[in-house]
Order: sequence, then structure tokens, then C-alpha cells
Amino acid sequence: MLEKSFVPADHETSLYESWENNGAFRADPSAPGTPFSIMFPPPNVTGTLHLGHALTFTLQDILIRWKRQEGCNVLWQPGTDHAGIATQMVVERSLDKEGVSRTALGREGFLERVWEWKEQSGGEIVQQLRKLGASADWDRERFTMDEGLSRAVRKVFVQLHEEGIIYRDRRLVNWDPNFRSAISDLEVENRETKGSMWYIRYPLGDGRTITVATTRPETMLADVAVAVHPEDERYADMVGKFVTLPLTGRRIPIVADLYSDPEKGTGAVKITPAHDFNDFEVGKRHNLSAPTMLDETAHIWLDEIRAELADVDGLSSVAFVEALAGLSREEGRKRIVAELERLEWLEKIEPHKLQVPYAERGGAVVEPRLTLQWYCDAKKLSGPAVEAVESGKIVFEPRQWQNTFFAWMRDIQPWCISRQLWWGHRIPAWYGPDGSVYVANTEAEAQAQAGDGVPLTQDEDVLDTWFSSGLWPFTTLGWPDKTPELAHYYPTSVLVTGFDIIFFWVARMMMMGLHFMDDVPFRTVLIHGLVRDEKGQKMSKSKGNGLDPLDLIAEFGADATRLAICAGTGSGRDIKLGRKRVEEHRAFVTKLWNASRFLEMNGAQPVEGFDPANVQSSLGRWILSEANTAIADAQQALSNYRFDEYANCCYRFVWSCFCDWFVEFSKPVFAAENDETIELRAVSAHVLGLILRLMQPVTPFVTATLWKELGYSGDFTAIRWPEKMPVQNAEEARAELDWVVRLISELRTLRSEMNIPPAQKAPLIFRDVSPENLTRAKTWAEAIGRMARVSDVDVFQGEIPKNAAQIVLDEATIFIPLEGLIDLDAERGRLAKEISKNDSEIIKVRRKLDNADFVARAKPEVVEENRQRLETFEHDLERLKAALARLG
Repeated sequence: MLEKSFVPADHETSLYESWENNGAFRADPSAPGTPFSIMFPPPNVTGTLHLGHALTFTLQDILIRWKRQEGCNVLWQPGTDHAGIATQMVVERSLDKEGVSRTALGREGFLERVWEWKEQSGGEIVQQLRKLGASADWDRERFTMDEGLSRAVRKVFVQLHEEGIIYRDRRLVNWDPNFRSAISDLEVENRETKGSMWYIRYPLGDGRTITVATTRPETMLADVAVAVHPEDERYADMVGKFVTLPLTGRRIPIVADLYSDPEKGTGAVKITPAHDFNDFEVGKRHNLSAPTMLDETAHIWLDEIRAELADVDGLSSVAFVEALAGLSREEGRKRIVAELERLEWLEKIEPHKLQVPYAERGGAVVEPRLTLQWYCDAKKLSGPAVEAVESGKIVFEPRQWQNTFFAWMRDIQPWCISRQLWWGHRIPAWYGPDGSVYVANTEAEAQAQAGDGVPLTQDEDVLDTWFSSGLWPFTTLGWPDKTPELAHYYPTSVLVTGFDIIFFWVARMMMMGLHFMDDVPFRTVLIHGLVRDEKGQKMSKSKGNGLDPLDLIAEFGADATRLAICAGTGSGRDIKLGRKRVEEHRAFVTKLWNASRFLEMNGAQPVEGFDPANVQSSLGRWILSEANTAIADAQQALSNYRFDEYANCCYRFVWSCFCDWFVEFSKPVFAAENDETIELRAVSAHVLGLILRLMQPVTPFVTATLWKELGYSGDFTAIRWPEKMPVQNAEEARAELDWVVRLISELRTLRSEMNIPPAQKAPLIFRDVSPENLTRAKTWAEAIGRMARVSDVDVFQGEIPKNAAQIVLDEATIFIPLEGLIDLDAERGRLAKEISKNDSEIIKVRRKLDNADFVARAKPEVVEENRQRLETFEHDLERLKAALARLG
């Protein structure tokens, strides 16, 4: 006998352990079935499960479990990413607490500590994914720095270097002055900040000045030009002339360049190629030098500009500039601005909002910095990836993300792949005493290139994390070795990921896969949105609206959490999720459990050899036909990656059709004991078995528990997806039961609108009813009476009853006499009051939405909330007016 209620914590851990121990998730490339494979987007070893993970891994698991049920040969390849800068930061912070520095330990000692940390804490997230129910083949778990993947990374680097695609160059990078390393664009967070715009006059020497507007006066020490727009008439005669740079005394040219915007600031901008990405491009176009004036920690450094310092009366002082050496950029700015003001070269200061780049990890203000780094010529690799999407070899879902992909790929820049860290794949390059570079898979190979006796030093830098994760789809399957897994599961089937890493990860996997495997890494890229709170706001600690999925699982169960995520995941849109939504989906799990318990108590058990085609009762044929529709709809939804439609299909069939209608209609049949009772028990058990199979991909724990406890045969993890079954006279059964359902629904709505007390039964009077529908009403009189609180069913004779509410159902008009059931005058007054209240609310909300200023300034989620409120009020108003009209 089933327990009174389903307590997820009592079942989830033991169930999952049994699945894993029995090899339920294990992939076998030699097994039969069409291959279907998905790669983990490898979570960082520093990570713990957050809602973004819960979303992407729930969707993947639904697809994986569904494809197993379809009989595919499935591999869900798990693994984690070494997450270079994130992991190094975590370990360094741990060392700080011990009073030990990274440099004191030395490279080898520090890396030993990182590996220790990885073994102890780095796998936490994979244990948490198990709590979510993720059915990955954990025996195949990979790590981006395990030996197999490291060997593959070195081979890729060496081959791309030999092909001229990897090279060294001196370019601007995003520089984290705390970590003293280049970082990727993805690790930079631009924040709108209240700052200032400084207007500084630069003298031409002929008595005139040109005023530049800048948000970074401290970098003027490294200015090499002033740029104006070539069509800006204000400065036409200045182009080609020189100004003297205040403070340094250096002469710099005025150049004409389209980068300068006549509509912004003064139309004249200072050009500092070593400290601004746009300026760097201007400098290249005009063959300008690019001196650096900030060191690796973002402190003022004069080595590259000192030789050109000069004293010019009223302009500068070498002593002043020399005194800036070693100051932070912030303190340097204060002193430079004060000196410009003292020398009267500062024209004015205005408040200005600007986007300031911050390092996502660590929070330092990122500095553009000119350094010598290793680069990958992504342009040479991008063409086949673009062609793969254009030709349909790779399909984005939703399709509009293709445009984002194309925009990035067609403007792709050289990819900086080196990082000034210790944790990561060390660059396989060695340097000789004369600066010669030897790129090889091993030091022995590099030594062979250099010759015996030539002392070599390996490059100190490591590779960008995205370099190794870009190889993930094929290196995890054993490449460069020719493995059965690689032959069978590559290309993979679907990649499930967020839109924010389409360029940083998705595109790089495409480029690398096509280059080294000569085939795409996946067939479909399924892009999902972000998880937001119930009001559509972004979750954050400061707002206090964040949710921990582990807390949700602990309180409501993994099934309810997964189902809430699935139901909210529309095509490419953001997901609104809150505790209330998860609680609502726990109610669904409870509903399924209670219905199963009711059927068990009434003797419904699986019947060996049961054939749906032989079912005689209209109720049995109706629910079997409805099950066929649910199976087809669920199949279609999953095939189209419409997770919300799949969840809603399950919800409609299980909650409404099966639990609310079928179970209720079955009660009098179960109370009797005849042939129909025996048949309906078998039908009930059969349809419940279909439901458990239908919902296994999204709610694996409760369905597995019910499958076992109710005595269904077969290993539930190996059970097949349900198939449509032949049902005799299905249309006839559907027409009959659908009519009864509509009648009861209309009567319930009418009673609710009329405020008729539940205890008060009312007669039902038909007029112009067809013989067929009258027969239905008589046949189902017990259910109609019990479920719609009807005392008896009659056909209209004589005059229409006074004060009777009426409904129209197909050809029939149906009356419910209200005399004696309710106080008619009081009810008219109540309805009129509710109508007036709704009218007032509609006016208020419409006034807001008609206000263009409100719509423009309010947060999108607030505007959307008001639109939804208006829709609700308008719907309620129509309902209230209809109720009042019924009263005459």
C-alpha cells in the first residue's frame, strides 16, 4: 500500500544510488540503437549548483531520459572545467587565510595545493547535480586538465602553430591588475558608473588651443595624437599640425579619423593607443607609436615615456611627472587634474555616465594593456563554422540566435589565448637564449628542435580556459585516439546552453570541431534564456530575490523543481521562477500520488496482456483516447524542444483529464462490483502506467517510486516511451464524455458566478435538447449531480421559470431556477459593486499604460506586470457582466 503522501527525501537519494549502481545511465557504443549524445557544458570546479545550472541540466536530462525511452543509444557526457582564473583565485584566498602567498610557495608548490583543493572540493557540483536527478554516465566523467585532454590540447596548439594560425603578437588585451593577467571579454562586466568628463586644452603653438574631452585624464601622459573628424570644419585647418601635450611637453600631431564623433564632447579626442581599444585601431591606421604608462598593477610607469619628457614654460614640469611614478591610476588622476587646473589647461569638468569594465571575478577595474601574447587567428577558422550554420548542418533553436552568431563571427578578431596564471594548460613553447621559440608537444621534442646543449625555458603562461573547452566535444570522447566512442557519438546531437556564451564557447567548439574532426560538433544548438524571479526581475543578492535550487529540492523535491523549470521554459525566453511556482508544481506531484493511491485502494492493478482495443465502456475508451492525444502532443513538444508545451501537456492530461474527470467519473463504477468495474480497474492501471512513462523524463523520482510500488513489471529506467494504441469507437466516446465534461464545467462556472452555496442543490431544466444529449444527461446523471450539485434533470415543459439562470450548450438551452437558492437582489448588488470596482481598476491601469513616459521609464517587468493585470481585470469584468445579465 502506498504511503499517505510522497516525501521526496525518503526516496530520491536511494533511488538515484540504485540507478547509478545498476548502470542505468551507462553508455555503450557497441549497443544497438540510433546514437544520441549531449555534452555537459562543463561547470567550473569552483562552482556550486545555481539556478542557471538547474535550468540547463534539467533540460538536458529531460532530452536524455526521453531518448533512452525511445530506444536510442544514449551518451550524456559529464565533466568539469578547470576554470583557470576562478580556481586560482579561490586557492589564493585560501592561502591568504593561512598567511601564505602564491609566490612564496613557488609554481610547483602552488599547483600541488590547487590539485589538492580540486580533489577535496572541486567535485562538489557533480554531487549536487545528482541531487537534481541528472542521469549522466558518471563513469566517463572528464576534467579539462586530466591527462588525456591535456595531451589533446598540446597537439592542437602545436598543429595550429605549424599551420600559422597560432602566433605571438603585441596587442591590447583586457588586463586584470589584481591577477596581473589578460582575461577574456566574457570575464569583463561593464557597469554604468557616475563619473566625469574633463575638458583639457592642448596648445598648438600659434596662440590657439584645441580642447579634448576625456574620461581618463591620467592616461594623457601616453597620448600620441589628437583626432578630429575629417569633415569637421571647425578643425579643418588644424589637421597635420602639432600640439604640445600639457605636463609632458611632447609634441603630438592632429590627425583626421572617422572615429572622432563631431556630436560628442568637443569633437576632438585624445589618442592613447596603449590604453584604449578604439585608440589602438586609430594608432594602427595612422602608424602612431603606442607607449605604455601603467604597469601590470595599474600604477604609473614612466619607462616608455620618460625619454620624451620636457620642460615647457607654463605647460609642464619633468619633476612633477617624475613624482607620479608608482602612484595608483586613481591617485595619479587626482594629481594630474589638480596640476592641469593650476596651470589653467583644464577648461571644465562635467558629470558623465560611463561604462566601466570590471573583472567579473575579483572586482578589479579592468585596464586595456598592450602586451606580447599568444593569439589564434580566429578569422581563418570562422569560415567553415559560418557555412555550417548557413547550410543548416548546425541549427540554432530559436532560429533568431543565428543572427547573433553571424554578427559576431563576421567581425571576429584575433583571439588572445594566453593567460598570465599558473593554473591551467601551460603553453607548450620553449625559448632559447637568443629568443628563438620552439613549439612542441614535449620538452624533449623542443630540445630536439633547438639542438643538444641549448638551454631552454618553457613559457610561463597558460592557455585561456576557453581553448581547452573549445575542444570538449571530441577530446572527451578520446581524441586524438580513434576510439569507438568518437566514431559512434560524434557529432553530438544537441548542445543546450545560454545565449551569453554563443561566441565564447559555442562558436569556438564549431571552429575547432570542423578544423580537427572535419565535421560539426553538434547538430542543434538549443539556446535558453535566463532564470528570473516571479516578477521577471534579474536575481541578485542585493535584491534578496535569489533562490538556491538545493533549498528548493530540499523543501519541495527534485521533481517539483524540475517540473517548474520545464513548465517555465518557453522558446528562447527568460524563465520566471519563484518558490510559489515550485510549490504549485509540488501540488501536481501530490495530485498524481493521491490519484494513484485512490486507484490502488480501489483495486486497480496492472493486468498482464491487457489490450486497450477490447475496452467496451465509453469512459474507458474516452480516457484511452485522451491518453493517445497526450502521448502525441508530448512527443511533438519534445521533438520541437518546447519544454513548456511538454509540461503543460502532462499537466492538462494528468491533473485535469485523468485526476479531475476520469477518477471522479470512476467512483460509482468502483463502488459497484461487476464486469465494468473489472475492466475499468485494468484501464486505470494501464493509463496510469502510460502517465508514469510519459512523465519519467521530467519527474523521474515520483514516477519510479509509483512504478515499483504499484507492481508494474520491468526496469523503469529501461522502460520505453508510450505509444498510441488502437481504441474502438474513440470518436464516439470522446463526443459523449466531452459533452458531459463541458456541461459540468459550465454549471460549476455558473454556480460560482451566481454565488450559489455549495450545499444547495438545484434542478436542471433542458430546452431544445437533442435525444442524444438528453440520453447522455440521463446516463451520467449521478456524476452530474455529484460534481455540479444538481438535484435532478428534467426537460422543459410550460413557461420558462422566473429568475432562472441559463446557459447554452450546443443546441440546448439549460436553466437553473435561482428562486430560494440565493438572495437575488443582494446578488445583483454584489455583482454591480464588483463591476464598478473592476471598472475603476481598469481605468487606473490603462492610464498608466497609455502614459508613454511610464512605459519608457519603468522596468520592462513592471510594464508587463501591468499589462497582465489589465488583461485579468478585463476578463473578470466580462465574467461579472455575464453573471449580472443572467439575473435579468
